[in-house]
Amino acid sequence: MDRALYLAMSGGKQIMQAQTIRANNLANVNTNGFRADYEQARSMPIYGDHYASRVYAMSENPATRYETGALVQTDRALDVALEGSGFIAVLDKQGNEAYTRSGSLQITASGQLVNGNGLPVMGVDGPIFLPPIDQISIGNDGSISIVPEGGAPNEIAAIAQIKLVNPDIDELEKGNDGLIRARNGELYEQDFNTSVVSGFVESSNVNAVEELTKIMNLSRQFEMNIKVMDTVRDNGNASARILQRSS
Repeated sequence: MDRALYLAMSGGKQIMQAQTIRANNLANVNTNGFRADYEQARSMPIYGDHYASRVYAMSENPATRYETGALVQTDRALDVALEGSGFIAVLDKQGNEAYTRSGSLQITASGQLVNGNGLPVMGVDGPIFLPPIDQISIGNDGSISIVPEGGAPNEIAAIAQIKLVNPDIDELEKGNDGLIRARNGELYEQDFNTSVVSGFVESSNVNAVEELTKIMNLSRQFEMNIKVMDTVRDNGNASARILQRSS
């Protein structure tokens, strides 16, 4: 009885973790550049001094879906979307380099270029700071050109280039903060073949219908595990009553 209860409990626990992942996907369906996650668990036989006739659910590292999302036109000069594969380099809250597909950029009061979450955008030579400007444009290679404040329309100066990288996705993992990093902590060099398109942002690659369907299926699976635990409890109570009568 205890074995069956443990197995049903372990399965229910993994289903709850899967629900958390799917719910997070659904919550970020409108987050620019968001990459959906998959839950991962597999059956693991219980080994010991007996035949391995029972299995429990064992968690594994979740996988991330790296397919590109749809491009949404905004016509905003500071919005950029990557064409094909690749990532924009930013600094995370600990000051370490990480990567993202979110290209809705902003300029702070101090002139620093940041993404929509306020993280500094990395250039080829470090974080990007801009002087007071009247106009800005971002080229396909990530180069930033400006018209200085008070300057003539033809006074265009190229002052920085956004760092774009294109590593093998098999080397990457997504952190709890939604940023992408190398599994081994490696930092990637500028990839000059990676390009962006200005005036667009990339939407999330979450399929809302798929996530809702998966959440409902997981709910049914969780209910099945609860029913198994209820059956184990009822069987235990019935066994106890039989033993009481026989004694």
